[in-house]
Formats: sequence, structure tokens, C-alpha cells
Amino acid sequence: MADCVFCDIVRGEIDAHVVYENDHAVAFLDANPVAEGHTVIVPKKHVERFSDMPREVIGGTFSAVREVNKSILSGLGADGANVGLNDGEAAGQAIPHTHVHVIPRYAGDGGGSLHSIVSGEVREDLEKVAERLKSEI
Repeated sequence: MADCVFCDIVRGEIDAHVVYENDHAVAFLDANPVAEGHTVIVPKKHVERFSDMPREVIGGTFSAVREVNKSILSGLGADGANVGLNDGEAAGQAIPHTHVHVIPRYAGDGGGSLHSIVSGEVREDLEKVAERLKSEI
């Protein structure tokens, strides 16, 4: 994809503060961080949606996520971290290239859990939802 900013970073055409790289992924500081050390991990292969990622790319990408998470906890002294992936425009994915955010968290920083992202009404019985999901796997 010629106009993908993340592909440009992977190819080295746009400068980024790279903190980690492996065969399948590159991790760099977010250009618009919500906390010091907020890092984005992108697969080197352009894939718009998480569900379209090849298994080996998922493995390599999440191996990078693990390394970044560890470095945020030890290197920045963070008390915790949120790991998140916005999959699709409706979920807040602004750049159509799968990417994972690792955001350092500190006691009393005012942030919420992943449960604070959406506050919606669940209308269907959990058993029915589970059956619908299982039928698609």
C-alpha cells in the first residue's frame, strides 16, 4: 500500500523512534502519545484487519508486544500497561494497518481499564452469544 504511514516507517522512509524489531514486526514510540513510552507495534506485512493476519505474523507481532510490555514495566518503572488493538474504523482504528498499542500505566494516573472504552447495553443472553460465536470458529 503506497500511502500507508506504517508501511513507510517499516521501510525506513519515515523516521520513527524504533524501540524493538524482529522478523515480523517493528515497535516505535507513538507520535501522539497518551503517556510517556506509549508504543505502537506494527507487523511488517501490510494487513488492514487483525483477522486477516497470517498466524506467523501474529506470533511475531505479539512476541514484539511482549518484549515492549516488559521494557515499559522495567525501563520506565510503570506499575502496569494497557495493551490494545483497534480493529476497524468503528473500533477507532485510524490507520488501516493492524497495530497494537502498549500504554504505560501508573497508580493514580486517572486512566481506566479496557472496560471503560465502551459502555453499552448487552441485550442477548450470554449463552446465545457464545453459541453464535462458536458457530463461526
